Amino acid sequence: MKPVLAGPRALVIVLVLSLGGLVFAQEGGIGGFDRDALAAREEFRLGVHAYNRSAFNEAILSFERALSFRPGEALILDWLGRSYYRSGMEDTALRQWRSAADAYGPSSRETLVLASRIEMVRNRRSLFSFLDDDVRYVEAGTFPGLSGDTRIFRQPTTVLPLDDGSVWVVAYGSNEIVRLDVNGIVRQRQRGPLNGFDRPYDMVRGLDGRLYLSEFRGGRVSILNSQGEWQGYIGSKGRGEGMFIGPQNLTIDREGYLYVVDFGNKRISKFDPDGVFVLSFGGRSPGSPGLLSPTGIVAREDRIYVADNLAKQIYIFDRNGDYLGIFISEGLRGPESLTLLDDGRILTADANRLLIIDPNSALIRELGLLGNPRVRIAGARVDGNGNILAANFEGDEVSVMILLDDIAAGLFVQIERVISDNFPRITVELQVQDRRRRPVVGLDARNFLITEEGRVAGEQNFLGAAYRSEISDISVLLDRSPSALALQQDLGIAIRDIRAAGSRIISLISAGEQPLRERIEGGGLSLNALSAAARGSVSSYSLRWRFDMGLRLAATDLLNGAKKRAVVFISSGNLGELAFEQYGLSELAAYLANNGIIFYGVMLGGNPPAEEIRYLCEQTGGQVLSLYRPEGITPVLNGLNSKPVGSYTLSYRTGLSTDFGRAYLPVEAEVYLMERSGRDATGYFPPME
Repeated sequence: MKPVLAGPRALVIVLVLSLGGLVFAQEGGIGGFDRDALAAREEFRLGVHAYNRSAFNEAILSFERALSFRPGEALILDWLGRSYYRSGMEDTALRQWRSAADAYGPSSRETLVLASRIEMVRNRRSLFSFLDDDVRYVEAGTFPGLSGDTRIFRQPTTVLPLDDGSVWVVAYGSNEIVRLDVNGIVRQRQRGPLNGFDRPYDMVRGLDGRLYLSEFRGGRVSILNSQGEWQGYIGSKGRGEGMFIGPQNLTIDREGYLYVVDFGNKRISKFDPDGVFVLSFGGRSPGSPGLLSPTGIVAREDRIYVADNLAKQIYIFDRNGDYLGIFISEGLRGPESLTLLDDGRILTADANRLLIIDPNSALIRELGLLGNPRVRIAGARVDGNGNILAANFEGDEVSVMILLDDIAAGLFVQIERVISDNFPRITVELQVQDRRRRPVVGLDARNFLITEEGRVAGEQNFLGAAYRSEISDISVLLDRSPSALALQQDLGIAIRDIRAAGSRIISLISAGEQPLRERIEGGGLSLNALSAAARGSVSSYSLRWRFDMGLRLAATDLLNGAKKRAVVFISSGNLGELAFEQYGLSELAAYLANNGIIFYGVMLGGNPPAEEIRYLCEQTGGQVLSLYRPEGITPVLNGLNSKPVGSYTLSYRTGLSTDFGRAYLPVEAEVYLMERSGRDATGYFPPME
C-alpha cells in the first residue's frame, strides 16, 4: 500500500525514467520509491555500457539481473538477445528477441525491426556460400551509359570488380575505362597513354596487382598499374608470333601467365607476366576442329576453357595449348565471356542470358536473363557484394543482377556500438551484411540515414569505412597438445611467416589446460621473443589442452581492435578430446562470424586438419594452410588487408533531452542500396551530468 501524507504540505514524488519501451514509474512519499525499478534501471545501464565495450558476457549478466527485477520488459529482452547473438549463442538470442517482440506488441515499430532481424538470423546460411541449385538473379538496377545529357561511357564490353565495391567498366565505344562506385558515381577515368586506348575490350588483374587491357582495334594489350595508369604494351598488330588482330578476352592462370583471345588470327596467345610471348594454340589439327570465332576464355586449375561464338561450343586445352576435347557441345546460343567463380564453377554470358556451368559435370543452368529490347551481354562478373554485373553492349549500360531472395530479405544492419563520450556529438559503429553473412562494401554517406524518435538526426557525418583500412590485427592461437610439442621449431617458423604478413600480432594465446596469454619479452617487437613465446615450455603442453577456451580468448582479444581481424591457429591437426568441452563448434563459429573475425588454420608437420578446423575456416571466410606449402602462408595472410569488411562509422548531433544523463536515448540507422534496404534500432546512455 502506498503511503499518503495528508495536509496541504503533503509531498508526492513522481519520477518517470523512460528507456524507450521500458518505463519505470516510482511514486509515493518518503520511502516510497520502487526499489526493483531502480535496481533494474541501474543493471540495464551497466549492461548497455558493457555491450558497448564488447564485454558481452558481462552485459548478459547485467541484463539477466535487470530482468529479475522487471520480468518481461521488452527493451531488456531486446538487449539481452543482442548480447547473446554477439556471444555466438544464436538460438538463445532468437528466443529473447521473440519474447521481446511479444512484449512490444504486434503493431509497434520495434517489433517490425525485431521481426526482420529474427527472420534474417534464422534463415541465414553459412558465410561465403555462393550459388545454390535453385537460385535466380533478377535485374535490380543499372549503371546507364547516358544520364540525361551527360555521357558516362559508351558500349561496355566487360567489368572488373574491385575489393572496395567499385568496378572498372571497359567502354569500347568511348575508348576508356571508367571506375564507378556502388551507387554508380564516377570515381575515376583512364584513357591510356598520349595516343589513348583503341577500342578496349577486356581487362583482368594479374597476381601482382597489375591490370591487363586488350585493345581490339589497336591490336595490342596494355599493361596498367593497380590504379589503371598506363605502363606499357604487349604485342602489336599482325599475324606473327606475339602479334594480334582483334585481341578480345583475357584470363590469368594460377602461375600468373596471361592468355589472350586473338580473334582475328583465330588462336590463343600465352605470355608471361611481363609480356614475353610463350606460345599460341587453337588452330586446326588432326585432333582439333580449330577455333572459328573464339570469345570467352578462363583458366581453371591446369585447364584453359575457350568459348567459340560461331560454333556455340566450349573447348578445353591444357596450359601448354594441347587440345583436350569439347567441354560443352550444345545448349549455348552465342557465348561471349567466361568467368571463374570462387566455388570453381564458370559464369557464362550467353547472348541475353547468364549461365552457370559445372566443370565437373558439364551441367548448364540459367541464372537469369536481361529482358531489355537491345541486349548483348558481352561480359559478366561478380562484384564485391555478390551481385552479377552484366555489361550490355547493345543496351549501352551495365545491369546489376541481384539474387531474388536477397532483394526480398534486404540487408542485415547491426548497430554494434554507440559512443557518447563527446556528447552531444554521437558516434555510431554499424555492420552491414547480406542474408548470407557476407559484408556489404563500398557504401558512403548517401547510403545511410540516422533518425531519433522518427526524426532525422542533425549534422550527420560519414566518418569512414573499414574496407578502406590497411590495418589488420591477428591473435595467434597455439596448439598445446603433446603432438605439437614435437613440432616446437615449426611453431617458431610459423610465427616468423605470420609476422611477415604485415598484420599486428596483438596476442599469443596458449591453448593449454588453462588457456592464457603468453608473455612476450620486450613488448613483442622482437621476432626472437615472439618465437620463444610461441614455442613455450614443456609444461605448457598437456593431453588436457583446451581448444575451445583458447579460441574464445583469442577472439575476445580482437573485439576492440581493427575491423580487419583474424585468429590464426597453429596446429598439429588434432583437436583433442576436450576440444569442445565448454563451447560447441557451432557456437564458436557464430562467435567468430558475428564479430567479423576470420579463422585460419596453419598445419604443422604435414598433418591433415581436423574437420572442425575446416568448418571454422569455411564459416568465417578463412583457409586451411600447410606451413610448408610451396608459396608459403604469408601471401594468404597478406590478403587479410584486402578482405571485404562491412563495418562503417558515422556521427551526428543529438537533439534529445538527457535528463541529466539518466535518460536512455534511442537511435535508428537505415541503409539503402539499389533495391535493398535494412535498419536497426538501439539506444545509449549519455554521460552523467
